[in-house]
Amino acid sequence: MKQSLNNFLLKMSKDYGFYFGGDQPLVTWRERLRSVFGAFIGLLLVITSAQYLGELSGIDEWLMASLGASALLVFALPQSPMAQPWAVIAGNTLSALIGISCFHLISEPLFALPAAAALSIMGMFILRCLHPPAAAVALIAVLGNIAHYRYAIFPVMVDSVLLVLAGAAYSNLTGKHYPNRPTK
Repeated sequence: MKQSLNNFLLKMSKDYGFYFGGDQPLVTWRERLRSVFGAFIGLLLVITSAQYLGELSGIDEWLMASLGASALLVFALPQSPMAQPWAVIAGNTLSALIGISCFHLISEPLFALPAAAALSIMGMFILRCLHPPAAAVALIAVLGNIAHYRYAIFPVMVDSVLLVLAGAAYSNLTGKHYPNRPTK
């Protein structure tokens, strides 16, 4: 009886384990800690720099809310196409522009929110800069009633550039190549 239960549980874990993270690659503790420490240092540098720039320019909005999600890609998955500089910077900036435009053009939030996300995804496809956190940037612009296109430049583009620079410095100092080098 015990053997058949063990066999059943083993079969279930093999068949359905992917629903509970079984499809995720195994990551060494060293790599986990490298990624976590990098995200902490990188975000600390970006947030400090952005806050200083915001105070210097008198702008209250100096932080992009989805920066943590972008940091996950840049520091934990630096080889992903969605973590590359063009994807991070262009994807976030484009999505902010689209979100702000949807806020201006579509008065009903029920329609403006999905339109902002969907149009930002289409724009990222067209510009070849898919970056999943960027779709959230479009939603944030609508939810936050962000009416100034300046928001797309600062904080969104500036924070994205700072994150990419921090990611490049940290990854290359810790033995990871970032950004990806094209293969010939």
